[in-house]
Amino acid sequence: MNDMITVRGFVASDVKSSTTTRGTATASFRLGTTERRYDRANNTWVDGNTNWYTVQSFRYLAGHVGCSIKKGQRVLVVGKLRLRQWEHEGRIYHVAEIDAESVGHDLMWGSANFTRMNGAAAPLDSVPSAGDTGNPAGRSEWEGEDEDQAPPEEESVPAGLEDTEGGNSLLVNTTTGELVGAGA
Repeated sequence: MNDMITVRGFVASDVKSSTTTRGTATASFRLGTTERRYDRANNTWVDGNTNWYTVQSFRYLAGHVGCSIKKGQRVLVVGKLRLRQWEHEGRIYHVAEIDAESVGHDLMWGSANFTRMNGAAAPLDSVPSAGDTGNPAGRSEWEGEDEDQAPPEEESVPAGLEDTEGGNSLLVNTTTGELVGAGA
């Protein structure tokens, strides 16, 4: 099943970041969605069933998810629904997974600051002009037509962000997607 769905819920686990054997960055977390309904008899809102999903992300999205998404936050996820089942010791298990194409905070519950990134390295407005780099498309060194292409070998790249306390440049670990250095 490859149905596209949009799910609104809460992050129920810490984000787990890793890298595949081919060097592709991955990040995953558990997402819960609980139905709410108004009980007129008791004049109150009540919780219904909770559906659970494992959200998986890859490449650039995985790095951004690792830096941005935390347990307990409300998020929106758009992606491909995959229902799997397996049998173990005579019992059948089912799991719902979402291969995420987009993940973002649900602004119904709070506000967010957004920093647009060009690839995994720098904010769009800090990338040199196409004439300066010899790269007319303005792409990062590993962003190309082949989505299975491995990320660069270096573990940390400049994030193009400044440390609010010291004015130093911060780095992003491309393996985990976490901010490193400058007291982060």
